[in-house]
Amino acid sequence: MLDKNGIAKRIAQEVKDGYYVNLGIGIPTLVANFVREDIEVEFQSENGVLGMGPFPFEGEEDADVINAGKQTITTLPGASFFDSATSFGMIRGQHVDLTILGAMEVSEKGDIANWKIPGKMVKGMGGAMDLVASAENIIVAMMHTNRAGESKLLKNCSLPLTGVGCVKKIVTNMAVIEVTPKGFQLLERAPGVSVEAIISATEGELIIEAEIPEMNV
Repeated sequence: MLDKNGIAKRIAQEVKDGYYVNLGIGIPTLVANFVREDIEVEFQSENGVLGMGPFPFEGEEDADVINAGKQTITTLPGASFFDSATSFGMIRGQHVDLTILGAMEVSEKGDIANWKIPGKMVKGMGGAMDLVASAENIIVAMMHTNRAGESKLLKNCSLPLTGVGCVKKIVTNMAVIEVTPKGFQLLERAPGVSVEAIISATEGELIIEAEIPEMNV
């Protein structure tokens, strides 16, 4: 199975030249480390940064330059900083081509739950609600199962929803899956992971057509 960097590396293949991309907290922040050097991409963070680069090397961090998850980041030449109102104007105005988010659960209908676990203290949904409501292309980066080995790709989400019917594609440590009107469609499998293992780890409807290739990571 893939680790978090492997998931981010596979998602980086979805980033196209000229894209404006919002990276959510967690695994998505790693995507900037793996984007091809021969394309130009602008990474946006909802706390007010456009032009994020890879994470800084140890000892080169600047505590004043952070992403929405309060991690230190680097910026590329031409990067800009602005207030949250401007940042969410970009998001709500649909000026972001691709949004990459983490999730705790995704349903076979493309619903996403990624902000609250009942009984645990959470300050609020943050920018996730705006991102899922405004973005036309959402890819989720997540582990296929939780720590108890239970599927996180479900028929219906059990946790409070962030958005409904908005997820287009999911990349997990086991597979690349597209959300279709008929359910989850298996596109690729992680190196060394069998189709049978993916079926066993997926609660939602899983569509399998023809032979499933391994990811190129």
